[in-house]
Amino acid sequence: MSSQSTPIVYKAAENDQELRQILALQQINLPKNISQEESKDQGFVTVEHNFPLLSSMNQSAPQIIASAEGKVVGYALVMLESFSTKIPVLIPMFKMLSTLSYQGKSFEEYRFYVMGQVCVDKGYRGRGLFDGMYQEQRRQLSGEYDFVVTEVATRNTRSMRAHERVGFETIHIYTDADHGEEWAIILWNWQ
Repeated sequence: MSSQSTPIVYKAAENDQELRQILALQQINLPKNISQEESKDQGFVTVEHNFPLLSSMNQSAPQIIASAEGKVVGYALVMLESFSTKIPVLIPMFKMLSTLSYQGKSFEEYRFYVMGQVCVDKGYRGRGLFDGMYQEQRRQLSGEYDFVVTEVATRNTRSMRAHERVGFETIHIYTDADHGEEWAIILWNWQ
């Protein structure tokens, strides 16, 4: 059966095998493992998780996957604020969030989580999995949270467009002083 006709199931990751499949898909899409041309055209993921961290994240909140015939073909990771110091590359974003406001209120006045990372297997791109995983997150988490927020490297134009399509809006742009990377802080309001 081709990837175009394989039914997709959206759900929370339920076991270690699915978590390991998330990590395998992540590895394939890190900048160090793809060409610059592919990263520009297809996008990329920035953060590299390890199994203990991903397992802990999964115990704290549902990590959403897209599955086809029992194989993880996409994932959308939920990162709670309690994990803000666990991934060094994300610390500046969490610090930035503590200084921002939205609709006249500080972030601390809202219930929110951070999109930890979203990725779709190359063979399944263009089938709506990105949108489907975000809709599943909203279905499972909108009763607990006012919005989801994340940051995307502005040079990752594919990801920027996809997030805008789902409903994210850019609320802040900054440049990481350590690496010179420009980031957009984007938010999807569920209120």
